[in-house]
Amino acid sequence: MQVCLRKDMQKDYVSSNVIISMIVGAVLGFASYVYNLFGYTIPSFFSVYLKEIGAAIIMMAVFVFAIAWLMNAKPHRRPRSYLVKVFDICGVETRLDGIRTEFKTHDVAWSFMKEYKKAYPFFNFALVSDLPNSEKMTIFRYL
Repeated sequence: MQVCLRKDMQKDYVSSNVIISMIVGAVLGFASYVYNLFGYTIPSFFSVYLKEIGAAIIMMAVFVFAIAWLMNAKPHRRPRSYLVKVFDICGVETRLDGIRTEFKTHDVAWSFMKEYKKAYPFFNFALVSDLPNSEKMTIFRYL
């Protein structure tokens, strides 16, 4: 069954299709404009500045941590002399004749301690020094 429209009804149908297609076209055009504006134009405009701001924030953080580290870091005072203490099997401090016990550097004292341990296997040796801020002698190595 086919319905025939009168001429005045056909004009209304065509004009309503034109109006609807114009509204849809306007909405789609506006949506496309807004999509391009917020999707590409605005981010590309601000991305240059945001990259620079990000780099500046990172550099400021690096400087803040560096300054904090420098403020908290204390220079290490190395001892001026090192002593080698000798202990017997029971752990009592003893004295062996003929061995050197005072040294100016850590490496030399450590080397002599290793040699003493080979020569006197039944004794234990401790590398100690008197640090400025401590009341007791500080043990650096123990063999």
